[in-house]
Amino acid sequence: MGIAAVVIAALSQIGLMPSALANSLVSTSPAVGAVLSVAPNAVSVTSAAALLTDGNSISVTDPTGKQVDDGSLTISDTTAVIGVKPLNASGIYTVNYSLLSATDAPLTGSFTFLFNGPPSLSSPSSSAAPTPIQTLASKPAASNSSANLFVLILLVAGILVGLFLIWYARLIWNDSKKSRKPRAAPTRVAKRRSK
Repeated sequence: MGIAAVVIAALSQIGLMPSALANSLVSTSPAVGAVLSVAPNAVSVTSAAALLTDGNSISVTDPTGKQVDDGSLTISDTTAVIGVKPLNASGIYTVNYSLLSATDAPLTGSFTFLFNGPPSLSSPSSSAAPTPIQTLASKPAASNSSANLFVLILLVAGILVGLFLIWYARLIWNDSKKSRKPRAAPTRVAKRRSK
């Protein structure tokens, strides 16, 4: 039994600690990606290792990014629980957590859940009359045809510039080929004529 403890301690010191002993996320409540029709009054995160009582944090934010947890974080062995204020808006809520254990690096991460709350019902007021909304008829853009013409002119100019560059590159290439060809010795031609 003593040898196993020494081996585990040695492996953890050099970073080869078995994954079964490493701190990892075991479960969450609400579950990751859960769709809820009833608002939770708390959110919990459970890890594989026992948590320290200090230094842990969990935050819950609503779809607009506003914090909706009440700040009352409770640690019980491997589980951290934070209270949640009453949820008013439907949407995706984000839970961010950072949990500390004495035996491993901090367990940090985030997850989301969807809260589909009941629609809020309001009684119609007799003084509130619907306000008509004035709509503006969309006018066709007068400059649309001139913009198309401008783009067409730019396209033709680009093609002409491209053709000019191809012609010029071929001209330079052919001139460089001619300058590399060896010329026949003029003395041979002169000897043949003298005979």
